[in-house]
Parts: sequence; C-alpha cells; structure tokens
Amino acid sequence: MAPFRPSKQVQGTVAALASAFFLGLTPIFGKLAIRAGMSPLGVAAWRTVLATLLLYALLRAFRPQWLYIHTLGLIGSLLAGAINGLGSLFYYSALARIDASLGQLLFALYPIFLSLWLWLDRQPLSRWTWLRIALAVPAVYFLTQTDPRAPADWVGVGMALFASAMYALHLPINQRVLYEAPAPTVTLYTLTAMSGVVALAYGIFGPRTLPTTPERWQPLLGLTLVTFASRLTLFLGVKHIGGMQAALLGLGELAVTVFFAHLWLGETLTRQQWIGAGLLLVVMLLGYFDQSGQRPRPRGQGWLRWLQPPELP
Repeated sequence: MAPFRPSKQVQGTVAALASAFFLGLTPIFGKLAIRAGMSPLGVAAWRTVLATLLLYALLRAFRPQWLYIHTLGLIGSLLAGAINGLGSLFYYSALARIDASLGQLLFALYPIFLSLWLWLDRQPLSRWTWLRIALAVPAVYFLTQTDPRAPADWVGVGMALFASAMYALHLPINQRVLYEAPAPTVTLYTLTAMSGVVALAYGIFGPRTLPTTPERWQPLLGLTLVTFASRLTLFLGVKHIGGMQAALLGLGELAVTVFFAHLWLGETLTRQQWIGAGLLLVVMLLGYFDQSGQRPRPRGQGWLRWLQPPELP
C-alpha cells in the first residue's frame, strides 16, 4: 500500500495555519521585550538577525544545496526582504505606542492591501476571495473595538497600517520567486535583506539597548524562534496555495494574539472582539472552497514579470 501523501492544497493550508499561529505570538514576545526596556528598533534588529543566522546554520549543515538561488530569484528575495524589513521597523515602533492585540489586528488588514497588489500584477481574484475579503473587513472592525476610555494612538495606528501594506507587498514578490526556488531558500535570502535593513536602522537611529537581563533576552529568544518558524511555514503555504490564500488563512493569527495578549499581557477582550473572532472563523472555513492562486497564469504578464527566469529546455 502506497504511503498517504497530502495534496499540495492540504500541505499549503496546514503550513499557512501554522504560520498564523507563530505570527500571532510575535507581537506578544515583542511587547514583552519592549516592556522590559528594549527599544522597538532593537527588538526588530535582534530577532531578525538571530533568526537569519539560525536558518543559515541549519541549511549549511543539512541542506547546503538549498543555498543556491538563480540571480533574479535572489534579487526578488532581497527586494521582498527589504520591503518587509522596512515594515517591521514601523510595526515594532507601533507596538511601543499601542497594545499588542490592537497592533496585530490592524496589521491583519494585509489581505486587503494584498488584493490591490495582486490586481496590479494581473492576477484575477475569485468570487470566493472577494467574499472572504468582504467578511474580513467587519471582522477586523469588530476586533479593533477596544475600551473607549483608552482611545488608540493614531500615530501608532498609522505605523501598524503601513507595516501591513509593506508585509502584503512582499508576499506577491516572494510568490513569484517561489515558482522556481524552495521555500527555505527564499526564506533565507528574504531574512538576510530584512536583517540588513533593520540592523542599519538600529545602528543609525536606535538606542543601544542590549538583551542583558532575562526579562529582555527571554522574550527575544521566543521572538526569534517564532520568527524563524513563521517565515518557513509562511513561504511553504504561499508556494502551494498562493499569497492571497495564505494571507486570508493567516487571519487566524488574530485569535492567537488576542488570546495570549489577554493571558500574558493582561489586555482585555470586549464583546465586539468576540464577534470579530467568529467572523474570522468563517473566513478561514471558506478557504476550503477558494481556489485562487491555484490557476496557471501566462508567463511574462504583470508588474512582477521581470522576476521570471527564461524558459529552460
């Protein structure tokens, strides 16, 4: 009897859900590190550089052949990493001003931004995708209904939204590269560019706060591990089910963030947020019927066509 092998759709869905879980923990560990005295730029720099070094060491030891990537794929990965690195600087700066749950809820608007990037890249969206986006909008609205006695910091809100748009932009770029390169390879070079951007910003603008106490290095270690795991599973999901579907399934990270923000940070949940969580569950379940990103698309079309290498015999 042949061993059971799950389909690419199942593999991609499981990977995207795993990525959502790990991504949901990133603002929790980030907020804990900031509360312990780490600067936002320091948090972004340390977690990205350490995750990059960890991935490089593992690939060098066990899969050295995955260190190779074609030239255009390398350029695309570095571009995506630079864009996402810029977004991460704004994201952790936002966490210093607003609650972790609110920051992640605003960040979760990235499927809306992603739909615009995919449309610009000439990728048609199915009716199921539009329905899920339509449900995601009120879900995010309800989830962001926090205590009216503590209004949101609008500078922090704007930073989180900018980070969301940058995160969405890097997904279609990586999706093009993933057509020809393994997910760990794309992850490595994307993280490498992210490390360069955040380390440069930390060196120029960030105060020299070091993880010298357990209150600082423990959440940074946790943040490094979930960053490492989330990037691998994210790109595996994007490779098999496409950027839009991975992004919509990734909305599950909101529930993870809200739960652990309540458990570890003492942030309270409102009745409206539970309504939003219910809508979020519907969005995730509808992913079973949505096949966007699975359809073959003619080569040489879209604003990311320059990332495609020439046809091989």
